[in-house]
Amino acid sequence: MAKKIGIVIHVFGKISVAILKLESELKVGDSIQFKGKHTDFTQAIESIQVNHEQIQKAQKGDDVGVKTTQSVEEGDEVFLAE
Repeated sequence: MAKKIGIVIHVFGKISVAILKLESELKVGDSIQFKGKHTDFTQAIESIQVNHEQIQKAQKGDDVGVKTTQSVEEGDEVFLAE
């Protein structure tokens, strides 16, 4: 079973960025899976931003922006891919 690490709380569709509320640590290089009503795909994290600043690792409780390779929706769950 994959570990849930967060949820999508906002989407910027034109620039393919999802804002995630993290329940666990996330770092550049991790693979994550987006899962929702219309969403189910896995991608690698190439960059993480907090307040428009690039970071390498985010902590539990952070709201972070990540570039997405496919469209996601608010409420989609995010899992650490195994």
